[in-house]
Amino acid sequence: MPANTRELRSRIRSVDSTLHLTKAMELVASSKIRKATLKMHAGREYADAVTETIKVLSGCQECRTSPYMRRNAAAGDAQAAQNPAAAQNPAVAPERIRLIVIAGDRGMAGGYNVNVFREAQKYPDAEIYAIGRKACARYGQDIRGTEQYSYAEAAELAKQFCADFRKGEYDRLGILYTKYVSMMTQTAEVRWVFPLTAPEEAAAQQVIFEPDAAEVLSETVPLYVTGILMAAVRESYASEVSARSAAMNSAGRNAQKMMDDLRLAYNRARQGAITQELTEIVAGAGEG
Repeated sequence: MPANTRELRSRIRSVDSTLHLTKAMELVASSKIRKATLKMHAGREYADAVTETIKVLSGCQECRTSPYMRRNAAAGDAQAAQNPAAAQNPAVAPERIRLIVIAGDRGMAGGYNVNVFREAQKYPDAEIYAIGRKACARYGQDIRGTEQYSYAEAAELAKQFCADFRKGEYDRLGILYTKYVSMMTQTAEVRWVFPLTAPEEAAAQQVIFEPDAAEVLSETVPLYVTGILMAAVRESYASEVSARSAAMNSAGRNAQKMMDDLRLAYNRARQGAITQELTEIVAGAGEG
């Protein structure tokens, strides 16, 4: 029986240490949530505004020949005419996908990172560019954290990827990030950036662009990609700290329940040991 109580005491100390750790991590994550969500909402507003501008520009007739829209209907027809075999059999000329994968900087966030990597597995042939310490470690790239990711870094990456797309080095650009739905719900999804597509029903032209719409589009696209990327990084980071706060809260509740069960078991074992000792003493006194 003493051995049993010693084992229970050891387990209680271990669980208590874990409980303190989960509470500390929950407090740290909770303290970051407000700032992270404010940045996320600001990023969303900017991304929505620049996306709306791109929609207006892509609906202009003079922008249909832009290299950023080379896979529109007209370009697709021209490509099919030049290479009918590829048009009839897509496997002949598979799409070259470049995917920006945004994961977390740390673990202990429930299924946050796992969901991102599971989604990335749907694109086994994609060229991966990682953001976030966990993603960079997984894909063997230089560390780029999400918490301190800057606008300058996003602008530099957007400039590079825009140039590569114009040169035809890849066919589609997507950003795999975690969409923030609520404190308890975050979903991993891909937002496709390139190629740009003209709206099915172009609105009546109400904006006059100087010097012309095509040149304005060319100058605006890098800002568009930068804004979309920064919004995705900020949304992913807000999702990460929310997921970690929820995971640590759940882990803390489970640890507390385990602590209560272990203490109950310890008290029962201790009481049993005392009862046994008293019984042995009484029995010894009776024999005397």
